[in-house]
Amino acid sequence: MAKPVDPSTLPYRPCVGICLFNAQGLVFVGQRRDTPGAWQMPQGGIDKGETAAEAGLRELGEEIGTDKATLLEEMAEWLRYDLPPELVGVAWKGKYRGQKQKWLACRFTGQDGDINLETEHPEFDAWQWVPLERTVDLIVPFKREIYVQVVAAFRHLVP
Repeated sequence: MAKPVDPSTLPYRPCVGICLFNAQGLVFVGQRRDTPGAWQMPQGGIDKGETAAEAGLRELGEEIGTDKATLLEEMAEWLRYDLPPELVGVAWKGKYRGQKQKWLACRFTGQDGDINLETEHPEFDAWQWVPLERTVDLIVPFKREIYVQVVAAFRHLVP
């Protein structure tokens, strides 16, 4: 049996999250292929030398097959969450205790047909537009507090 990993010895993974608004003020969420019933906004790691905005546009292309978005705002602070104990030492090859996320609000400038989940490494198997406030109820519990903060930060962008 593998030795338990002490999370306090691990760093947080630098990550970007994208709150993608459509013209009606609804937000994109995708259902994770690996966790049926778990919906989330696009997110992913920030590569070395990349800004959060650059990473956000890249992640949109990698996760939902489009880069048709413009940046509205970037949260000033980093938000952090810890993995549940059963995922520490497992997720991200055991390198991280959780994520520190820089969140972006973006406006989707394309059409629904521009979204294509069949990317090179598909993460989502379904998607929908939902009211911003509803995202809190759709996310896995260990990320819920992050979404509460994202909703509070970007609520003023909803028409």
